[in-house]
Amino acid sequence: MPRNTNQKLFIMAYKISDSCVACGTCIAECPVEAISEGDIYKIDPDVCIECGACASVCPCEAIHLD
Repeated sequence: MPRNTNQKLFIMAYKISDSCVACGTCIAECPVEAISEGDIYKIDPDVCIECGACASVCPCEAIHLD
């Protein structure tokens, strides 16, 4: 039976909320360098591999699956 090639794989990247205090803890933990600095850090959803390393070290619990 042929496979449906029209199916898309949806990845739910992590997202950093407004409660981020820009402490930098998450950046060192990201194995694919998906996090960029700023007043509130941001995670590039195209690069994020959903490993959760950033969320597990965030002292503000500001990182969640989008």
